[in-house]
Amino acid sequence: MAEGYLLDLDGTLYLGDEALPGALEAVHHLVEREIPRRYLTNTTRFARRELAERLRRMGFPIEAEEIFTAPRAAASWLRRAGLHRVALFVPAPTHEDFRDLEITDDEPAAVVVGDLGEAWSFEALNQAFRHLLGGARLVALQKNRYWRRPDGLALDAGPFVAALEYAASLEALVVGKPSREFFHLAAASMGVSPERVTVVGDDLEADIGGAQAAGMRAVLVRTGKFREELLRSTSIRPDRVVDHVAAAVE
Repeated sequence: MAEGYLLDLDGTLYLGDEALPGALEAVHHLVEREIPRRYLTNTTRFARRELAERLRRMGFPIEAEEIFTAPRAAASWLRRAGLHRVALFVPAPTHEDFRDLEITDDEPAAVVVGDLGEAWSFEALNQAFRHLLGGARLVALQKNRYWRRPDGLALDAGPFVAALEYAASLEALVVGKPSREFFHLAAASMGVSPERVTVVGDDLEADIGGAQAAGMRAVLVRTGKFREELLRSTSIRPDRVVDHVAAAVE
């Protein structure tokens, strides 16, 4: 039986600015029963504070401290590694999660890549590429292939990270999902051992594969980016597949 839950956000609890079916009920169920929980996201479009405010407007009783983000994990790793000069290729709101570091485009020690979306350009990619040739470490907040917007699937950060890896002949350090350390840090923040944690998400690789590699139980929801044909073709086998997040926490 699960003693704690790690719930994915985008595609599991909400889509666009709307809560998904069963999502509000699921979160209220956990809150009312005081079950330890954290909300995981690879998104780099919002700072934690901003994301919590957005979720509360949808009706979710969620505090910023309960949200475990890839930028939070990256900033922690960079400080521990002594890489304090960083070039950020992430949306402007996310910069506040790196405020304890020196943000610079002058000989950075690390290049941090997130989801710039339509702000990506040849100039931005080329600037990141040149920093890497100069010896900077490539840190990817996530490497998801795509995500679901209200108007359909869209490229995520992964294709751009892969382009930089190929061009600079190196491998990125991925600090968000499906990183084993990311899941373990989230579990540790709840005080629950990994084998007693259930992860719920819509992404077979980042959520389900990552959770199982971290020794956790994984439940896939048929919302967000879920695709039946991908589930049939992959070697990843979720512990359960349910229609929505409420069924995963009952």
